[in-house]
Amino acid sequence: MRRIPSPAARPVLAASALLPFLLATGPAMAQEDCPRGDLDAIYCDRDGDLVADRPEDESEWANPDTLIFAYTPVEDPAIYSDIWQPFIDHMEDVTGRDVRFFAVQSNSAQVEAMRSGRLHVAGFSTGPTPFAVNLAGAVPFALMGSDDGQFGYTLQLYTHVDSGIDEITDLKGKRVAHTSPTSNSGNQAPRALFPELGIVPGEDYEVLYSGSHDQSMLGVVAQDYDAAPVASEVVERMADRGLYDPDDVKIIYESDRFPTTSYTYAHNLHPDLVDKIKEAFFSFDFKGTELGEEFEGVEKFIPINYQDNWKVIRTIQASNGVEYTPDNLQ
Repeated sequence: MRRIPSPAARPVLAASALLPFLLATGPAMAQEDCPRGDLDAIYCDRDGDLVADRPEDESEWANPDTLIFAYTPVEDPAIYSDIWQPFIDHMEDVTGRDVRFFAVQSNSAQVEAMRSGRLHVAGFSTGPTPFAVNLAGAVPFALMGSDDGQFGYTLQLYTHVDSGIDEITDLKGKRVAHTSPTSNSGNQAPRALFPELGIVPGEDYEVLYSGSHDQSMLGVVAQDYDAAPVASEVVERMADRGLYDPDDVKIIYESDRFPTTSYTYAHNLHPDLVDKIKEAFFSFDFKGTELGEEFEGVEKFIPINYQDNWKVIRTIQASNGVEYTPDNLQ
């Protein structure tokens, strides 16, 4: 079985210039009459499912000997390369292909890599998923969940226990860490949901972008920020790894549940290969693996689709005036 090189030797997908997004080349560009909705001009959506269709020309189907897999850049990629190893071994067995884990440093790097054909299978975090769908031709097909089909996470608004902040309206005049502009729980959802609770981000309190959920949480613990909206699943894993003491913080607001990381494949992959990729996901047994230990309460991958399961996220982003362009992807 082929093993991945050590983290030091493993290449990292870095964010490149936005030029690849702006240059549309090849036969797809000639499909000027195809319906596409919010999809970029190089894609078509003739079946109306909101994701890019596989190219009609079979010569454009990708069937690589080596599959490149990347997980969302929310946390330390060096840790997750080891955690994902059992699944990578399993996907190699099922697909009969070499599978390489590549660390990504940003959402834009991950989206650009799939658009350019350098990334074939990827887990995109909740907020950036619509950008991956519309800019990179990503096709979401799975989420992590439990045996009874439950999945998702919540937006949790944390503050330090000694902050003197007890409810959301106490944030007026404070410094609050959001994660990044495209993050759902770390930015988009607070901007859509908080106003009806009596607080307007960016007006009633100062928004400071931390760069990630873990940095937001650690900043609250250190009292560098007065509060921070974060994804429940991220801070739960941080607590399990002993990265902060839960007794140092408190939750002053929690949302309903959102879909979590979407697992996607590139729209132009050969259909036989797509079937094998799906088989690898849906036959993987989390029990007794590092992946199962890391994602507590997760027992399997659950089939989903972007049109239905990301409707609430698209609604939140629409309420914030989000447009799926490279300039808005951070």
